[in-house]
Amino acid sequence: MLPTALTALLALLDFFLDRGQRPQSSHFQRSLRFELRHEHAVSHDARVVFSDVQSTVSLVYGNESSYSLDAQYMTSYRPSSFSAYNDARIRSMRHAQSANLPWHETEILGPNVEKRETLLELAKMTNNAYINPDDSQWYELGENWSIRHPFGWEPDADGFRGYVFATPDNSTVILSIKGTSAAVWGDAGPTAKKDKLNDNLLFSCCCARIDWSWTTVCGCYREGWKCDQDCLEQALVEDSLFYPIGTNLYNNLTYMYPTSDIWITGHSLGGTVASLLGVTFGTPAVAFESPGERLAARRLHLPSPPSTHHVTHVYHTADPIAMGTCNGILSSCALGGFAMETRCHQGKSIVYDTVSNLSWSVDIRKHGIINVIEEILEKPWQPSEDVGREVPLAAAEEDCVECYSWEFGNFPP
Repeated sequence: MLPTALTALLALLDFFLDRGQRPQSSHFQRSLRFELRHEHAVSHDARVVFSDVQSTVSLVYGNESSYSLDAQYMTSYRPSSFSAYNDARIRSMRHAQSANLPWHETEILGPNVEKRETLLELAKMTNNAYINPDDSQWYELGENWSIRHPFGWEPDADGFRGYVFATPDNSTVILSIKGTSAAVWGDAGPTAKKDKLNDNLLFSCCCARIDWSWTTVCGCYREGWKCDQDCLEQALVEDSLFYPIGTNLYNNLTYMYPTSDIWITGHSLGGTVASLLGVTFGTPAVAFESPGERLAARRLHLPSPPSTHHVTHVYHTADPIAMGTCNGILSSCALGGFAMETRCHQGKSIVYDTVSNLSWSVDIRKHGIINVIEEILEKPWQPSEDVGREVPLAAAEEDCVECYSWEFGNFPP
């Protein structure tokens, strides 16, 4: 066996040689095989914990725990380092100064989101982030991906959770993040309390203030339609928020897989975290049925790269959460204790018009990822097939407006 230092040197050399030989074209495609390697978790003291998954794990639909995805090269913008990115963010938060953060344009290998099968496999990964591999709702995902690390599955874990998948040669790793667990659209489970807190912090206009009867999640509301901006931003940077936990997890992954391409995916709240991490690290991210996260990115003072087109949102028009229409005191979200008021997404969005093409009614029960998998992605989407495509065209959400009734500014208590 080679000494550790020599092995690491050879791996890095191979990494850079491989990067130099990559075709500089977004049209180049290849197929990757992934394996489930790890679960990941967050302890009560905010430490990220990994647990290996045995390759012999038994699944309901067979003995396979691997997945096949089409990949293609895409352009991304990355900061010189995470510390430089974080310094620019802190300067913006504390001193209201915009830092001249240099962004490095690079070609990275990402999922081919123009392929229906690619979206289908990623959606199955996000579904599996909610459950254990021996659960009856676990999806078999082919023979190309295996679990490497599960996270958040300890008996006392109550927050961030999901799985890490990797190709057999570790060239590409996918982080799949669980979304909101709530009885209003499925089994609540032990993570429901922190999920709701993060939802109401990230996706409400002002601390989940719906009307006088609501208990807000932060103390930034003032009379009328006024909200203290500085107070609101401070509330979003507390350690209980999933974003800093996600950056910690991503940094741990880069330490474990220093030469790997890393992709991120998630559903609902998990999709939002995937998008925010994708913008932070310049890594490909695919979010399913995610609420609008553009406002949260601004409030978190995340430096914005020249382009966020390596982030892709996938949702349908019958989901009021992703569409930003599940708001108001009588909405299904409000009745469940959720203030889901944002609607604008970063990156590009692939929107399935299920209201017009499938005659679906707008219903919060359509928010679940299983609906997306079994009723949309498992079948050819005829409106796209008619124009020679497999999925709807991804497009940026231009001129999107949200929280227009509110006045944000310096309003002391």
